[in-house]
Amino acid sequence: MDIDGARIAEATQELRHRGRATLHDRLHRVRMAGGLAVQAGLAAGLAYFVSHRLLGNPQPVFAPISAVGTLAASVGQRFRRTVELIVGVGVGVAVGDLLIYFLGTGAWQLGLVVTVAILLTIFAGASVAIVIQAAATAVLIVTLSPSTQNLEIPRFVDAFLGGGIALLVTAVLLPLNPLRVINRAARPALDLLASQLDATADGLRNRDRATIQGALERLRNNKEELATLGEAIEGAKETATLSPARWHRRDELTHYAEAADPIDRAMRNSGTLIRRSVTLVEDEEPVPDPMPDAIGHLAESVRLLKHEFAAGEEPEKARERSLRAVSEAGRAYG
Repeated sequence: MDIDGARIAEATQELRHRGRATLHDRLHRVRMAGGLAVQAGLAAGLAYFVSHRLLGNPQPVFAPISAVGTLAASVGQRFRRTVELIVGVGVGVAVGDLLIYFLGTGAWQLGLVVTVAILLTIFAGASVAIVIQAAATAVLIVTLSPSTQNLEIPRFVDAFLGGGIALLVTAVLLPLNPLRVINRAARPALDLLASQLDATADGLRNRDRATIQGALERLRNNKEELATLGEAIEGAKETATLSPARWHRRDELTHYAEAADPIDRAMRNSGTLIRRSVTLVEDEEPVPDPMPDAIGHLAESVRLLKHEFAAGEEPEKARERSLRAVSEAGRAYG
């Protein structure tokens, strides 16, 4: 009974830990997406207002959809997404109208229109966004044209309007702080690297292969963190280019953007270090006393880099701790 009770308590504690970790991750994602959500809401409302009240469109559906679609694009590709929306609309309207004129409307005609729109855009070498937009527009043209007259011109206008208002919101009305965006995106990647280096140092001290192997597996699954950082950098560049309010941050932004490749290389090289540590324990090789300390100092240098990165300071403390890690590694090698 005591053993079963201990197992139940351990399992309960593990579930609580996972629940807290999941809640923390979800709150972090909400904070990361909070600015985008506000931008999307503002852009959709403005697009609807301009299309309905100022341009007299009685059914301003496409303008807010285009605005949200532009903002939903990967950060840093919103100007390109606006162009893709307009091109996709043009293809969809052309294909839809042409086939409706010759074949009429119906289920099989709709299927044919979508097929032709997709194949045509793929043949032209268009991006996935253009292919999807062309197919979606073709569907709308075929299904709504019988009940809504003169749909084509408003669709074009709304595509221009929605995309343009989305860019206006992100560049002028509600531009995000590009440095804050990068800092928030870099934090998970640096936290992951530091924590796995710490785990490796502890595993070497205790000759615990499972701990080191777990650190290696977690570090290998870092694609999401690195992709988020890359998107944040592209988005920050786009904001600094389009937003007059952020032009003064261009030089500073360039400095931070250059950190993306070194962080990626640090991840890869640390993976090699951790993999070698696994082999060292498996082969029962001696572990020099300074070696775990060297890896621990390296983990601390990553944490210091994260704080100095966020504060906009030169990473002097991180450099000092890195040199200390190198010194300890030299002792271990000796």
